[in-house]
Amino acid sequence: MTSSSIDDYRATFVGEPGYLNWASFGPLSPSVRDEVVADLEMLGTGRPSSIAHVAEREEEARGLVARLLGARADEVTLQPSTSYGIMHAVYGIDGGVIASTAEFPTIPTALTRAADATGRVRPQWVTPPDGVVTPELVADAIDDDTAALAVSLVDFRTGYRADLPALREVIGPDRLLIVDAVQGFGMIEVDWSVADVVCGNGYKWLRAGRGTGFAWFSGRARASIAPVLSGFAAVDGGLTVDAVPPPAASAQAYTVTVPDPLAAARLAASLDEIARVGVAEIEAALSERVDRVMDIAQRHGIPVITPLDPRRRAGIVALAPRPEYVAALGAELSNRGVTATARAGMLRVAPHVGTDDETLALLDEACAAFAQQRA
Repeated sequence: MTSSSIDDYRATFVGEPGYLNWASFGPLSPSVRDEVVADLEMLGTGRPSSIAHVAEREEEARGLVARLLGARADEVTLQPSTSYGIMHAVYGIDGGVIASTAEFPTIPTALTRAADATGRVRPQWVTPPDGVVTPELVADAIDDDTAALAVSLVDFRTGYRADLPALREVIGPDRLLIVDAVQGFGMIEVDWSVADVVCGNGYKWLRAGRGTGFAWFSGRARASIAPVLSGFAAVDGGLTVDAVPPPAASAQAYTVTVPDPLAAARLAASLDEIARVGVAEIEAALSERVDRVMDIAQRHGIPVITPLDPRRRAGIVALAPRPEYVAALGAELSNRGVTATARAGMLRVAPHVGTDDETLALLDEACAAFAQQRA
């Protein structure tokens, strides 16, 4: 694998100016689009060799996910989405699971459904006053029945980056740390070894499109989590008929069916770009763009609730004008062709490495017009 520079990576962002919504959806990269076209052509031939070639992208994608996690490929599964991976994790737990009521619905919904379906999972809800999960909050919630903590690496509202090493220290070595990493995987350097389950999806920051989910299950996780949702493809030795064999000993047990090879190809293409550049370089470039977004907002008197400390954030910048002004700021952004997300009484702005000066200038103009209206 040849290396690429951060400038090479930045040059692959070829969308129209004004897009600052990477936390919602990442427009597909050119390499991903090219890969889709090539693989569609091969699958259209009907040749066994072509079909087999596309199917090999599953192994490549799992290997690249594992490389970025510092894990083994047989510990990684491909999933239709982050939610599928989280469900595989929480449905198989016996005991209490701490989670914030302010999390993106992936975690609360999976926990609630698992508790209703199995009777073995007990949600231990916490409600942080500022919406972020801290070690102190978790420490107060732990009891003898606590088996796991489920948390987002990056809070989808505020952009706060969870302190995973500190959370691991609080819950101790015998409880599981389950992480929804969709808002940071591949973009920020993380010590993934402190986690037990990491789930993500490539349709945001990775620019791979929907259907490109994945999950990593550590050895400790596989020893503790029953593969309750294990499907026919989650066994060793391939397809078995006239019998139902036990789930595989590897992380494959936490799958339902054979993954989509085209989704695997898209994920592999996107992760290959990231691996060639390096996550550290990407994080540094992303942090610089986030700094510029924050500076624009602050210069125009718009409060920013995302942490200023780069260690406690990723790519999301949450702007929090007074509630009655959120719609007005959103309108100014829209009028100037800036795409962002209004959610929970805030404006969520999410730049990427390839966010250009023209886009930031549009943001600056919108914020200036908003500030002038308020004055």
